[in-house]
Amino acid sequence: MVNFCAIYRCGSRGDRDKKSFFRLPAVITGQCEKTLELSQKRRAKWLANVSRSIKTSNLPYVRICSDHFITGKPSTLFDCTNPDWAPTINLGHDKVTEASAARDSKRYTRTLGREEKKKSFDAASALLQLQIPYDEDETGSTNTVHEIATEIPTQTDLKAAAIAAMQTELQRLLTENKNLKQQLSSEKMKFDLNFFNDDDDEKVKYYTGLPDFCTLKILYQYVEPYMPHSRASVLTKFQQLSLCLLKLRLNLSHMDIGQRFGINKSSASRLFLCMIDVLHARLQPLIHWPEREQLRETMPMSFRVNFGTKVAIIIDCFEVFLERPSNLSARALTWSSYKHNNTVKFLIGITPQGSISYLSKGWGGRTSDKHVTEQCGILSQLNPGDVVLADRGFDIADSVGMMGAELYIPAFTRGKKTTKW
Repeated sequence: MVNFCAIYRCGSRGDRDKKSFFRLPAVITGQCEKTLELSQKRRAKWLANVSRSIKTSNLPYVRICSDHFITGKPSTLFDCTNPDWAPTINLGHDKVTEASAARDSKRYTRTLGREEKKKSFDAASALLQLQIPYDEDETGSTNTVHEIATEIPTQTDLKAAAIAAMQTELQRLLTENKNLKQQLSSEKMKFDLNFFNDDDDEKVKYYTGLPDFCTLKILYQYVEPYMPHSRASVLTKFQQLSLCLLKLRLNLSHMDIGQRFGINKSSASRLFLCMIDVLHARLQPLIHWPEREQLRETMPMSFRVNFGTKVAIIIDCFEVFLERPSNLSARALTWSSYKHNNTVKFLIGITPQGSISYLSKGWGGRTSDKHVTEQCGILSQLNPGDVVLADRGFDIADSVGMMGAELYIPAFTRGKKTTKW
């Protein structure tokens, strides 16, 4: 429905003019008597200023546009001295003149000025009271604040020395407030270099998963030149790395991480995703397939005793949980009957020395370990005579054998020997 202004000779329309339209103020009956009295008085004032004969049934549809208020909108109910308590300008009649509206506006401005001066004087008096020491009488009792306050000079008695003292006290309080805010901010934004640099390797391992502070510092120096950062960034580069490692290690929610670092949830999510990209770009080249001679020269003794010196890789699959996809096909492809959840599956391979030598791309959780192994490309890395270790779920003996390699599945049951395929 199109809104029309009810003021005589005002042609404002809601569908044509970019103006605000206001209803007649309602009579509030569910609160105190003062509210009821003011709301009735205000509604009557609006109708008197409109000065038109309007049927009672049409009152709910009456609208007044912003052209008839000095500030462009009506004031609040209890601000009854405000000239915008009711429409006062451009009313189309002489009952409320422009001169009277201007006079009311000036009177209201003077009233606000007096109130501001009173508030300033009260604040100055309160600061002066803080500087007056408590006097002790002969009996050792301390005078009350009320007794001291009676001795404070009035507004006309304030001297230059008292004003200077108040200014000094005000500056001291402002400085103290600033220092407390900085202290609170520094307490919120932890996980910087000073937080970890205390020779507490257990703390580093708990929060980041890295073995010690030296490894954490080397990782930071390796990725720091490639981390985006601007003057508007709230966190330092090291804190951004700590945020990402904290999320990967403890799987905290973005809300929790935001509270720990003093940022909001969306910023925590954005920084985490950004750091994941940086870490992938910098650390992915470190995953490489070592030469066979290097593996044989550094083969651990436990492997030499049980499997010889030909073990090239130890493989397994791991799964990462996903949010439930809305697409039905994606939901079916990512459903894992083992985890009973929607997941992404990866094949990972490590050397006998413990370093990661292979990591596949992601596959749906529904994909079998055998299919991932045969299709991800890891078999093309094998040489004739290599030995591959895997658990019982990997039925890939034929596929490995086609590359001239052997598959060993260690028996985890006590008393059984290693199974060779």
